[in-house]
Amino acid sequence: MMKLRANSVYTTLKISSLLLIFGLLFSPIAQSQRPEKAFGIGFQAGNPTGLALQFFKDHGVSTDILIAYDLNNFVFLNVHALWNYHLDQSNLWHLFYGPGAFVGFRDRDFSDQRYDQFEAGVSGNFGVNYIIGHLELFGQLTPRLTLTPGTSLHMGGGIGLRFYI
Repeated sequence: MMKLRANSVYTTLKISSLLLIFGLLFSPIAQSQRPEKAFGIGFQAGNPTGLALQFFKDHGVSTDILIAYDLNNFVFLNVHALWNYHLDQSNLWHLFYGPGAFVGFRDRDFSDQRYDQFEAGVSGNFGVNYIIGHLELFGQLTPRLTLTPGTSLHMGGGIGLRFYI
C-alpha cells in the first residue's frame, strides 16, 4: 500500500513538472529575450558532465565556465571566451565559438598507493543554442589539448540547458 502511494506521488510530480515546463516554454511571458547582460546557470550532460555557468553579453565576449567531472575521478574547470552570432531574424538560434583553457585533477589508485595527477591545457568551444525567454538549450563540441603532464588531444562536448537571471 505504501509503495503504491509513493509511485502515485512520484508520477504526479513528474506530470506536474512537465506541465510547468511546457507552460513556461509556450507562454507569452517566456517568449521575452534574455537580458543583454545576464548570468546563466544550468547543467551540461555529456563528456564531461557538470555545472554550466555563463556571463552572457549580447554585444562582446561572453564568459563560459564548466565545472565538471567525468566519472573517472577527474574534476576540472574549463573556461572559454565566447562570441555569439544570431542565426535567424527572431534571435532564437545562435552560433557560438571561442578559445579557452582548463585545469583538472585526476585521482588514480594503484595497489595500496594513491596518485594525484594535475592536468592543464587549452581548449576550444563550438556550438549552437536556442533561446526561449530566459532558458537556453545548447549543444557543443569542445576539443581539448592537454599540455601537462603529457600532450594529448581529446574531444568533449555535450548538450545542456541554462536559465538566465
